[in-house]
Amino acid sequence: MAPTPSSAAPVPRVSVIIASWNTRDLLGACLESLRVPIESGWCEVIVVDNGSSDGSPEMVRERFPAVTLLCPGRNLGFGGGNNLGLRAAHGRYLMLLNSDTEVPEGTLEAMCEFMDSHPRVGVLGPKLLNPDGSVQLSCRRFPSYRTALFNRYSLLTRLFPRNPYSVEYLMTDSGHSATREVDWVSGACLMTRREALDDVGLLDEAFFMYAEDVDWCYRMHQKGWKVVYFPEVQVLHHVGRSTRSAPFRMTVERHRSMWVFYKKHYSRGIAIVDAATLCGIAARCTLMVIRNFIWRLLRLEVRS
Repeated sequence: MAPTPSSAAPVPRVSVIIASWNTRDLLGACLESLRVPIESGWCEVIVVDNGSSDGSPEMVRERFPAVTLLCPGRNLGFGGGNNLGLRAAHGRYLMLLNSDTEVPEGTLEAMCEFMDSHPRVGVLGPKLLNPDGSVQLSCRRFPSYRTALFNRYSLLTRLFPRNPYSVEYLMTDSGHSATREVDWVSGACLMTRREALDDVGLLDEAFFMYAEDVDWCYRMHQKGWKVVYFPEVQVLHHVGRSTRSAPFRMTVERHRSMWVFYKKHYSRGIAIVDAATLCGIAARCTLMVIRNFIWRLLRLEVRS
């Protein structure tokens, strides 16, 4: 799946793949946080630029010449961009990393050591922190019909955060403080091993944006690999910064991914159930687009 390195070149312990789109400053901070492992030689970093127009490729070439830069010339999405990087990677371990993250020194080593000690772990996700130090809910149960009403951003979750359905899906009962097996972890930062990648395959590019991580972890479970949340290390995540420039498109993509995931894993081929599910997802998408449009108008009015 990866190109064969020359016999003279050492195989990196870990390959970090960063798919980026118009996040030059955030990407620069992310790569700066990885400078020590990059310069040590045991970490390979691959940046896939998804058709940025903000000077991101030039910044990478100028400031981080040791980073491998791939420029497909168009936006391949999260799945397509990361798959391009995964195909080019040589490492035993492979990490998907958002460009809007910062990785403290020692994080990669600790994650690799955990993977060394637990050979049946196919995916490992660290604790993700907001810029203010609060914990992001980055490990969850697999989605169900209730997820539409009790997800992280839903009104019911915000009004009643301790309701049992939100608590179950978001796993807030665990406090996100203990290492444990989970259903899935966020693709903002996750590590896999080459054996699991070869067994399960690449990310599904039918998901342009969102749910690729859920689908990948679902397939890991199907193949008998464990998915583990590992809060012993923390990664800073400026959540949403990489998609904020296209909020309406991202809302549509999020809901399209819900439908793709449902059809792939949950559908039983019953037409009336599939139609009802599609109508529900479409209705939710429409409401969120309207809500976001109104909020945007209100913000513009306040600024004026």
